[in-house]
Amino acid sequence: QVQLVESGGGSVQAGGSLTLSCAASGAAFDNVYMAWFRQVPGQKREAVATIHTSIPSAGFTTYADSVKGRFTISRSNAENTVWLRMDSLKIEDSAMYYCAATSPMWYSQTFKSLESDHYNYWGQGTQVTVSS
Repeated sequence: QVQLVESGGGSVQAGGSLTLSCAASGAAFDNVYMAWFRQVPGQKREAVATIHTSIPSAGFTTYADSVKGRFTISRSNAENTVWLRMDSLKIEDSAMYYCAATSPMWYSQTFKSLESDHYNYWGQGTQVTVSS
């Protein structure tokens, strides 16, 4: 059974940094898209960053415009783990952050990896709160 377990959330002041981790188990994750989404109560779930796990170097990554230059997604296939490094945090980054994974699929330039409907597996989330 596929499991995604997030950790690393917490409270931080604006301008600070946090690193979220997502530990995956129950399947092979060496040829999937993995992603971080976030959601504020009453609002739509928003994609933050995605990565395809099959590329041995930096991997193919995609970022939401709102986090480009501040957030970095990375992964270790050996550890079945994906991280989200968040720098220069803003109050509006406060949300529940979710890790997600697709079923096995090859990387494609035309694949819209920021769309949540593509993801079959989801973690329970980890809360990030940014204060002034």
